[in-house]
Amino acid sequence: MADISEAELRQIYGSSKTIAVVGASSDPDKAAHRIPAYLHSYGYRMVGVSPTLTEFLGGPVFPSLGEVDVPVDVVEVFRPADEAPEIARQAVDIGAKVLWLQLGIVSEEADRIGREGGLTVVMDRCMGATHATLELGMAPAD
Repeated sequence: MADISEAELRQIYGSSKTIAVVGASSDPDKAAHRIPAYLHSYGYRMVGVSPTLTEFLGGPVFPSLGEVDVPVDVVEVFRPADEAPEIARQAVDIGAKVLWLQLGIVSEEADRIGREGGLTVVMDRCMGATHATLELGMAPAD
C-alpha cells in the first residue's frame, strides 16, 4: 500500500467535482452523512449510492455504483473492507479517477484492483478531515 503525498491529495480535491458516496446515510449522526455534507458545503456534487435511500443531500441516489449515470471523480466508501474489492471493480468500470476508503477501511485487494485499473487509491483516511488538515476548509463537526 503506497502512501499518498500532500500534493496528490491537493490535486484530488482541486480537480474533483463529483463524489459518489457508497454507503451514504440520511442519519446526520453518522459519518456517512456528516462527511459528505461537509464536502457538499464546499461545492462538491454528492451522488448517493445506497439501496435504501431515495435522496441524498439534494442529489440523486443510485442502488449500486454500477448504476450511477453521471461522471464520477471520486468514489468515497463507507462500507466494510470486505466489500471494498467489488466497489473498486465498479469504480474502475464507471471511469472514476479516485477510490477513497474512509478512516478504518483497509483492503489490499481493493488497492490492487484500483491501481491496476488506473485509479488513485486512498485508504484508512477521512476525506473530510484531510480536506480540513490541508486547510481547504473548516473541519467537519464530530
